[in-house]
Amino acid sequence: MSLTKFIFPAMAALAITSCASKATTEGNDGDFDYTVDRFADVEVLRYKVPDFDKLTPQQRILVYYLTEAALTGRDMIWDQNGKYNLAIRDLIENVYQAYDGDRESADFKGLETYLKQIEFANGIHHHYSMDKFQPTFSREFLAENVAKLPADQQPGNIETIYEVIFNPSVMPKRVNQAEGQDLIATSANNLYDGVSQAEVENFYNALKDTTDATPVSWGLNTRLVKEDDKVIEQTYKAGGLYSESITKIVDLLGKAAGYAENDTQRDVINKLIKYYTTGDLKEFDNYSIAWVEDTKSRVDFINGFIESYGDPLGMTGAFESIVNFKNEDASHRTEVISGNAEWFEQNSPVDPRFRKDKVKGVSAKVITAAILAGDAYPATPIGINLPNANWIRAAHGSKSVTIENITQAYDEASHGNGFNEEFVIDKETSDLLDKYLFITDNLHTDLHECLGHASGRLLPGVDPDALKAHGSTLEETRADLFALYYLADPKLLELGLLDNPEAYKAEYYKFILNGLMTQLMRIEPGKDVEEAHMRNRQLISAWVYEKGKADNVIEMVKRDGKTYIKINDYEKLRGLFGELLAEIQRIKSEGDYEAGRDLVEKYAVKVDPDLHKEVLDRYAKLNIAPYKGFVNPVYTPVTDKNGNITDVTISYEEDYLPQVLRYSKQYRTLPSLTK
Repeated sequence: MSLTKFIFPAMAALAITSCASKATTEGNDGDFDYTVDRFADVEVLRYKVPDFDKLTPQQRILVYYLTEAALTGRDMIWDQNGKYNLAIRDLIENVYQAYDGDRESADFKGLETYLKQIEFANGIHHHYSMDKFQPTFSREFLAENVAKLPADQQPGNIETIYEVIFNPSVMPKRVNQAEGQDLIATSANNLYDGVSQAEVENFYNALKDTTDATPVSWGLNTRLVKEDDKVIEQTYKAGGLYSESITKIVDLLGKAAGYAENDTQRDVINKLIKYYTTGDLKEFDNYSIAWVEDTKSRVDFINGFIESYGDPLGMTGAFESIVNFKNEDASHRTEVISGNAEWFEQNSPVDPRFRKDKVKGVSAKVITAAILAGDAYPATPIGINLPNANWIRAAHGSKSVTIENITQAYDEASHGNGFNEEFVIDKETSDLLDKYLFITDNLHTDLHECLGHASGRLLPGVDPDALKAHGSTLEETRADLFALYYLADPKLLELGLLDNPEAYKAEYYKFILNGLMTQLMRIEPGKDVEEAHMRNRQLISAWVYEKGKADNVIEMVKRDGKTYIKINDYEKLRGLFGELLAEIQRIKSEGDYEAGRDLVEKYAVKVDPDLHKEVLDRYAKLNIAPYKGFVNPVYTPVTDKNGNITDVTISYEEDYLPQVLRYSKQYRTLPSLTK
């Protein structure tokens, strides 16, 4: 995430060893089975919630109500992702559950896979590539079984729905980032209706006041539509758009406030309620300030329209929520980093004009996720840095977290998958990864979230949205470069965060290997790189590869017909990271759209087709799923004879399809489109 433009945002890169085909771990986890399901290009895992039993009953009840508020927003992300998503979800779920034919037939198996895919993506478009899923069952098969459903389960717009599902040219891409096209008109999300990119940009440019030192995040909680030839906003709020969902969330947040750990936390919840009730973005800023300044509560959460990766212009926030509590033991690492934020800021390789004069309020911790919801479920970020508003960061600071029970689940699920043997150049490098990648990958996330997103400043008068469609990619690039540059700094040894001056090389090697090669396994042949985090990683890796050629910093070595990455000079590589960081920070600080666009288009988008084919062929032999996500634990309230909740228990037995089907029924708040 970050929920990392925040996530949600960022999402920091996963460790290369986080891809697995099977994971039943022994040892410390006993027989805990991390792997739940595998289909298409996805593997679904479980995550544990260590120390939930060590929370007080009051804290556990607080977690329960916050998780209920999180899950209640599920329909909103589905509807944001596409106007027909809820209708299609209803239809496919109903057919799947009612089907009484041969469940081993190719058509039914195809229907089942399609159902799993759309449940994972919160809609009919892939969560990462944004391409529409292509069903492997026939239109005739679906129509035959729809006809068997009760009349109230057959939507009136069924022919339209069939076209959306089966016609590849209808709504082909949820988020289009192709340079030179109308990104609003060619994106199939449900954030805009009847407006062009130019109309959107003109509408919000007219609202912005460049002299305002505390600007709101225009467009964050609205759908922009045209009515009677006039462009207007429809606001997400109680009594407005998505009122059915938001009203229930407000009620559950009110119940959660009754179990708040302290007055400060209660005030945070009440400010969020006020924002949801009014839809006023100034109230969202008030909530964000209160949230970032609450550093004492152990239980914490995000809930709202936050990360804007689903908007091609990076404005409207997707609904997402993560409920969590502090990992007291592991937080020492992030507290040390955040406690030295001033040193890192003032010693960065960027022009002093673009550094913060004073770093304020950077708080950081390692957390245990208790629930994932909205755009953070089933696929989730591994780190969060919020709030996104630059002026709040400068005046009040930011809050940064690393979600270590999620990174631990990835790590446990990756053992013995054969990745290193296939892609790492030699045993020495593989041994380095085995020894240091988990800690350096977590440190990379810590630095990315705690300091990278919180670093630097805009020059006075620069529009925070000046980088437009490339803003998310460049922001993730900036945070990653900050983290990479400092991973190799002796300061980390001085602070006791690493015990070997060579340890950083594990993350450097992984990052370059991923950015130049292995992340290509997530892209279909002939396609460009489009997702912001993938663009970020390729931009960095391709830029340093090109700039380091004269000194042979990085080689692409051919051996037995296979390509391997070889890093010859890690010290010079660090210097290149610093050079690029300085330029990216300048671009952001000055709002230099043209320079940012040129970097993205030159380094981050295009794919070498021969290398791409090679990577896909090598991955195919490993049977490693390119994407992973999670099922949530189940929280069950314990009540007394009067029905009052006295405690909450946790269980991990629920499987993937049973969980999402239950969510569709239990947390249904919005009507599906039937016309």
